[in-house]
Amino acid sequence: MIENKLTELGYELPHPTTAPKNFLLVSIYEGMAYLSGTLPYVDGHLPKEGKVGDTVTLEEAEELARICTLNMLANLKAEIGSLDKVKQIIKVTGFIASATGFTNQGVVLNAASDLLVDVFAEKGKHARSAVGTAVMPKNTPVEIEMIVAIDM
Repeated sequence: MIENKLTELGYELPHPTTAPKNFLLVSIYEGMAYLSGTLPYVDGHLPKEGKVGDTVTLEEAEELARICTLNMLANLKAEIGSLDKVKQIIKVTGFIASATGFTNQGVVLNAASDLLVDVFAEKGKHARSAVGTAVMPKNTPVEIEMIVAIDM
């Protein structure tokens, strides 16, 4: 069971996020779950703000990527009932607010990729993009979105 694996790895799923009124956190279509860009909120607050390579260290950004991933998994579970319905993580896209000269966006996103593979094994391997940005919503350093194939 996937939730047991999360616990074994020392992770706990947070409460799922409440959906805003004009878009879905998880949109399901023909066996695919499309997860909206997710911020690294912990108890309703961003633990860090700013740009990676300036006010946010690489290690802090990696932790924020893990938090984003756990938040997405919580939202996915709320929508489909069980993470055991995940057939394959298809695509992960990470947006990293980057200071001038910061070029380790892929390292930041590795934290999310590693967590997904640790939890889902082969089903966690995915295509991905790590994108550096100048400005992010709410001054978050990291935002991640994901596409997942699921059993219906």
